[in-house]
Amino acid sequence: MRITKEDSLVLLIDVQEKLYPHMNNKEKLSQKTITLLKGITALGIPLTAARQYPQGLGDIIEELRPYGSECYDKVTFSCCGNDNLIARLRESGCKYVIIAGIEAHICVLQTVIDLKALGYLPVVVTDAISSREQQDYEIALRRMEYKGAILTTVESILFELCREAGNEVFKTISRLVK
Repeated sequence: MRITKEDSLVLLIDVQEKLYPHMNNKEKLSQKTITLLKGITALGIPLTAARQYPQGLGDIIEELRPYGSECYDKVTFSCCGNDNLIARLRESGCKYVIIAGIEAHICVLQTVIDLKALGYLPVVVTDAISSREQQDYEIALRRMEYKGAILTTVESILFELCREAGNEVFKTISRLVK
């Protein structure tokens, strides 16, 4: 089964000012996340974001703010605890929820489990998620895959969503990943 742009929505989870500085490999995380967001913008895929308790953890980091303004605040670790976000997913008609964000072993993992239970196919972009500790990240990936998530990378998902070469979107994505 191929992931299609028409059936997808991207969910950016908790990449916030007070969490982000503590992430493992944060420079690579930022670079890969920006590449993903630029690519999905070129593909015309909707983006929504979630923030965990923004009063305490701050806003989405500044370098990611230009890519979307739709953001849902939450106090549950899973994004599925926000009824408005779930309504947005239903309204979009998406089948695949492409996920980037932090922390892999807490909010990302719990969101993946809940999305799967709600009938969505979570697509976890492994180089656009992170945790503070490498072991937490690795165990979270194993658990997500066990629960039925599709694991991928930024470059792989962008080319899968693009589907073919020889057009302007392909050229844009090719430049982004090089």
